[in-house]
Amino acid sequence: MVAEALSSDTAHLAAGGLLVAVALAVVYRTDRPSGAWTRALRSRFLLGVPWGTLVAVAAVVAVYLFVQSGLENPGRPVVIPFRSWSYFYPEGMLWSGLAHSGRGHITGNLLSTLVAGALAEYAYGHFPGGREVDDRAGTLRSALPSIRSLPPVGSLPAVLSSVSPRRLLPSRRSIRKSLTFESLASNPLVRAFVVVPGAMLSFAVLSSLFALGPVIGFSGVVFALWGFALVFYPITTIAALTGATLVNVAYEALRNPVVVSEASGSYGPPSWANIAIQGHAIGLIGGILAAVWLVRRRRRRAEGSRTAEGARSAAGTRTTEDSRTAGLDPRARTTALVAFGAVMLFGASRRLWAVYWYLGNERYEMYRAVGVGLLAVLAAIVALAVAGRDEPLRPDLAVPDPETVRGAIRSATPAAVGLLLLVSALAVVAGPGIGPNLVAVDDDELPGDPIEVEGYQVTYAENVEDRVVSVVDVEAFGRSTSVNTSGVIVANADREIWTTAVSKGNLAFWGYRAVDVGGTGWRETVWVQRTGWVAANGGATYRVDAVRNETRSTLFTSEPARAEPRIDGRNVTVAAVEGGFELRVDGEGETESAALPAANESVTLRGVTFVREDDAVFAERGETRVRIAAREEYEGRR
Repeated sequence: MVAEALSSDTAHLAAGGLLVAVALAVVYRTDRPSGAWTRALRSRFLLGVPWGTLVAVAAVVAVYLFVQSGLENPGRPVVIPFRSWSYFYPEGMLWSGLAHSGRGHITGNLLSTLVAGALAEYAYGHFPGGREVDDRAGTLRSALPSIRSLPPVGSLPAVLSSVSPRRLLPSRRSIRKSLTFESLASNPLVRAFVVVPGAMLSFAVLSSLFALGPVIGFSGVVFALWGFALVFYPITTIAALTGATLVNVAYEALRNPVVVSEASGSYGPPSWANIAIQGHAIGLIGGILAAVWLVRRRRRRAEGSRTAEGARSAAGTRTTEDSRTAGLDPRARTTALVAFGAVMLFGASRRLWAVYWYLGNERYEMYRAVGVGLLAVLAAIVALAVAGRDEPLRPDLAVPDPETVRGAIRSATPAAVGLLLLVSALAVVAGPGIGPNLVAVDDDELPGDPIEVEGYQVTYAENVEDRVVSVVDVEAFGRSTSVNTSGVIVANADREIWTTAVSKGNLAFWGYRAVDVGGTGWRETVWVQRTGWVAANGGATYRVDAVRNETRSTLFTSEPARAEPRIDGRNVTVAAVEGGFELRVDGEGETESAALPAANESVTLRGVTFVREDDAVFAERGETRVRIAAREEYEGRR
């Protein structure tokens, strides 16, 4: 019993938690912070908490659980209808930036959101320009009334008589004042619970409109948050990347305190081929643009505040205002080298260099060197936009207040040029996503005999044109978008959906896969199974079936496979047919066939007896006995 208790997850969690608590206690006693650890947070956040980030995370979780039916099956949500398929399918465009393909996908994105979102929200702040706090200000205790401020409770009538309705209800004048734009924009509650989460969720929808291909996930927003934070705190943001790793490790430790593993095979495309590089780049550049705009806006306010304060001082007027309303020292600038290095380090760690081309049938070609070069160009543009000077490039040609395009060009500053290049970079990255989303997917009949599920069609085919990739015909540098695909194909003409839901290789690795189709709040599952026999030194022949509501139908049968051994001048072939398999024996211009015998049974064709023993078939004639075929095995199920 003691050994079982020590090996339980609870015991390991308790031990790990105790060690972490002891370590934090040692650090706390060493520093004796007396509120200093949270003072910076309380100066920017309501009660020191990034509420906007938490609200956005809650919204994404709600989409996963209720829209994608993740509550029904947390590990396998409905994915296909929630990708950004086309402008002609608004539901997919609406949800694609908030939906996710699985538990690991949403977990990784939201853990990064907690770190990057907290940094970006801190830069924006719930209080314009921040606020001064002491050891207690900004805490939950300071937000509650003190005991001394409460009326004495001698009796209920006494308490009620001490409370005046006029004192509890706000006046009409205060309500009007609080509803003005300026007041709402500076209201901490509005900034925390409306502006911040609203910006995140709105960008999730907006970025999906420019997605190149049927993408899914909140990662565009995550990259926008990282980009926003990079402008304000480049060094801190790079350090925070390791913080995101720590958060993920802590989550996995809580979820699986003890893990027992062994060597095993896996199947899937290259890790970089699963990354929506274009969507991530849109998010990063969009976040950087928003931050640059906010920095310049605050800098102008700070400079205006300093000018006004100087004028008041010259006039002998004292003022209590300061430039904290801008939240930024106009003289404080990030150097170009720091901005360049931060973007390069971030892009390298998040594989923004992985520019690739899809060759069809799960083959990819990556251009690593070009990708690194493009990342360096983007980093240089960001450095120019963030750290560029505000003095004209040609002071001798500049005009004080340009009113024409020519005057603006003559008065251009390095910072303005950097900002223009940044906007151009965003257009270059986002532009290619518009064309494919404007074209409807070809709704020709699918190959084979597809099954119908509430407007969806599910079938299996090999080496057919990939209608998603080839929706826009492009040829460049010896490559083309006209490629083929093989696997389980799902189509829905009403939703502009055409996709290879399960690749041929994936199905061959696992033997069976679940294909979930559906819509907002509903799902239907079709199980697709591959069954095959491998002829001796002759390859495999297989059949692909779909199973729905306990009804099995054959979607595809492959070419027959001929066994290498010849038996007394006879060739033996194993063939997949609808509903089963058969043996064919040919020789001297004649062919005879019969169904593959069941386990421990036999069949005779043209004088050759075929005996089924478990998962193998043997051919016998006279004193000769050879193995003709064996049941196909699937590595993922071993």
